[in-house]
Amino acid sequence: MADLIGRLFMTYLGIITALSALTFIVCAYDKIAAKRSWRRVPEKRLFLLSALGGATGMLAGMLMLRHKTRHVSFRIVIPLLAIAQFVGGLLLYRYS
Repeated sequence: MADLIGRLFMTYLGIITALSALTFIVCAYDKIAAKRSWRRVPEKRLFLLSALGGATGMLAGMLMLRHKTRHVSFRIVIPLLAIAQFVGGLLLYRYS
């Protein structure tokens, strides 16, 4: 049983890492698009990517790129999602 949970933890870690990287890239693209008047990434898509596991990447994008930091919804929801995903990983690690 512990071996299965260990594999789940490693899978979870891989998914979170991949989605965070993707979300950061999408956030960076949206920042560039905002400056150059290109087609923007819908906020719903940024929230969806964050909720699926990319909250850490979105949070990094917000802090490093100063993107979406004026939106109260992003300033509240994204850190909460990142904390929830971190706690989920801790729980999987704890029981592996």
